[in-house]
Amino acid sequence: MTDSQKSDETAVAANEEAVEANNPNGTEAVPAVEAAPADESVPATEAAPATEAAPADESVPATEAAPATEAAPAEETASTAEATPGFKPAAPRPAPTPAAFAARPKAPAAVVPAAPAVSAASLAEAAKWGRAEGDGHVFLTLDGEEIPVGQYPGVSPDEALGYFARKFDDVIAQVVLLEHRVESKAPATDMQKTVTHLREQLAERNMVGDIRSAEARLDTLSAQIVELEKSEKAAHEAVRANELAAREAIVAEAESIAGQDPAQIQWKTSSARMNELFESWKTAQKSGIRLGRSNEDALWKRFRSARTVFDRHRRAYFSQLDSNNSAAKAAKEALIAEAEALSSSTDWGYAAGEYRRLMDQWKATPRASRKDDDALWGRFRAAQDVFFSNRQAANDQIDQMYTANLAVKEQLVAEAQALLPINDLNAAKRALQSIRDRWEDAGKVPRADMGRIEAGLRKVEDAVREAEEDKWRRSNPETKARTNSALSQLESAIAGLKEDLEKAEKAGDQRRVKAAREALEARQAWLDQIQRSASDLA
Repeated sequence: MTDSQKSDETAVAANEEAVEANNPNGTEAVPAVEAAPADESVPATEAAPATEAAPADESVPATEAAPATEAAPAEETASTAEATPGFKPAAPRPAPTPAAFAARPKAPAAVVPAAPAVSAASLAEAAKWGRAEGDGHVFLTLDGEEIPVGQYPGVSPDEALGYFARKFDDVIAQVVLLEHRVESKAPATDMQKTVTHLREQLAERNMVGDIRSAEARLDTLSAQIVELEKSEKAAHEAVRANELAAREAIVAEAESIAGQDPAQIQWKTSSARMNELFESWKTAQKSGIRLGRSNEDALWKRFRSARTVFDRHRRAYFSQLDSNNSAAKAAKEALIAEAEALSSSTDWGYAAGEYRRLMDQWKATPRASRKDDDALWGRFRAAQDVFFSNRQAANDQIDQMYTANLAVKEQLVAEAQALLPINDLNAAKRALQSIRDRWEDAGKVPRADMGRIEAGLRKVEDAVREAEEDKWRRSNPETKARTNSALSQLESAIAGLKEDLEKAEKAGDQRRVKAAREALEARQAWLDQIQRSASDLA
């Protein structure tokens, strides 16, 4: 219910109370007039504004609160009731006494609201665009032509004109509000509908004001709203493009993950990333901007296809991995069986070689699952440890037997090292041969000392061999012949250079003297070196 309708109902209620106060017999009174809808304007040829509901903030003119009609005669009321089918007359009530009438509270008199006051400024402005006649008829001046807008009887012309001017002010207030909304870039939703509604209100010609100016402002607003809608659409398209790009990025990354080589992919990392992409997709679909059914369906099909391919590859990979693990486990179980069979062998050399072979095969065999592979390796290593522990125990027993041999060989090493440095090669060779013979007779030594003892003897053997090679170089006939030939050539060259030097000195040619002297010094140095070599060979 609108405020104007509430005002009408208030006026009608006041009339009914007045009728009841004037009609103590309780008969029903018929109102004189019926309130018209608040949003209808009354043209000059129709009923007076007394039948039109005023806005909530306006007082109803005094003529609207007309007194009620007289009550119908009691006889007519009774006859009408008796004519009704099934009517049973009620028992007659006793007439009230004068004392009862005196004690009955008096109903307040109906309050007739006064018309609101109109400011002089508003009346002056309204007078530019319309006029009111004494009988309450109001006219709008539009394009030099007067148009009747309605009638407000029973009030002064100023009040009648102000009433229809306020209608125009209400429209202008809505126009100003809409202008503020456009200026503040508010959402343009339903703004054009508001413009259309205001145009329709102005087109009804039931108000007084600068209609053409208001229509021009609406035209401007309409154009501004169109631009605002374009701006909003562009912004919406930009956001939509960004959202589409984000969805495209999600799909592209999912397709990239799904397109990897199943043999090279990191399944744990990739699975976690694919789950993150799926959560991002759900978030974007739930809270992001709509991309249109065609775009969203196409992107979802691609994304779903990528996830399907990824899941299929993952299942196939782990199925194949399980198969490979089973095969690797079976192969390593066979190697463990061989290793466990060799663990009790006392053929140390053969068994050690077999263990090396089994180790090479173990390395060449693919890995099983981490849990299985670690357990299998523990069993294989345990079998090896049994064998090598047994061999070590046997070697320790043997080493105890060879301790006495170690003392003998340590004395032989000390005797051999006493031959160094080699001064007499032949005597050193004879002594070393004697030491070797006694070395073989001494027997084996503990394994831990074997390398140290043999290295001590090998040092003396290497020194004797180098002495023999040096003697051979010095006694080699070919070397001696080459040395003698070089000496002869150098001596001949030196003699020639001496003659050239003497000639140059006699001639006083300093350049030739310098060249001959440098050449002579170089040849002399070579001769000295060759002579030292020849002396060593001798």
